[in-house]
Amino acid sequence: MPVTYSSYLKLDELLALQHPLSEGPEHDETLFIVIHQVYELWFKELLHEIDFLKTQLEGRETPRALATFKRILTILKVVVAQIDVLETMTPLDFLSFRSRLESGSGFQSFQFRELEFALGWKSPKALDRYEPGSEARRRLEARWRAPALWDAFLRYLVAAGYRVPQEALERDVTQPVGEVPALHAVLIEAYRKDPETSAICERLVDLDEGLQEWRYRHVKMVQRTIGMKHGTGGSLGAPYLMATLNQPVFPDLWAIRSEL
Repeated sequence: MPVTYSSYLKLDELLALQHPLSEGPEHDETLFIVIHQVYELWFKELLHEIDFLKTQLEGRETPRALATFKRILTILKVVVAQIDVLETMTPLDFLSFRSRLESGSGFQSFQFRELEFALGWKSPKALDRYEPGSEARRRLEARWRAPALWDAFLRYLVAAGYRVPQEALERDVTQPVGEVPALHAVLIEAYRKDPETSAICERLVDLDEGLQEWRYRHVKMVQRTIGMKHGTGGSLGAPYLMATLNQPVFPDLWAIRSEL
């Protein structure tokens, strides 16, 4: 059989994956399912691109790394923009099928946790939400133990001849990226004298800001849809999401702003 558009994209299988559980079914449940399935596809692609970016940074392939950054940032804008579509659903529209979700929640998205871990936002508590021995737990444990994007950037700096403090290079990669004041002078030097490295730094800031924008838009969407109710997956809902705001993944790149 020749390859066709439909066979290549597995459209029969893909379009058969939307199964509303509400009676009728409720009109907006199909939208809810499609949006979240698309999110998971974008998360998969973001992980694919971030892993590629890490190898480019470690190999000091600056032009290709900048091109990959552009793709990642563009995808992230699409991910954030999808919230606009979700917000066309009113609170009553969502309540018409919310009970059918039972314990299901976006809080349980292991790919989003993988994305956080890949960037350097790590928490061992996140592992406890997934069954030991499950594929989701295995993947998260691998990300938890692996160096993050920030660590690849530090090796990029070393390859460029910068004297990166050992404190930064030898950090515990299972922990969140923390601020290292001794690194600030290195970053400031790069900003002042090295346009290529400065461009990489700015793309990291763009990525960090994009993730923070996602968190802000997400919490506002939750607030306008369910107010301060608990989430379906047992999370605290909006209060939990609010606690994640204004917490940068790459704190050193924000700290030096007042020192430049």
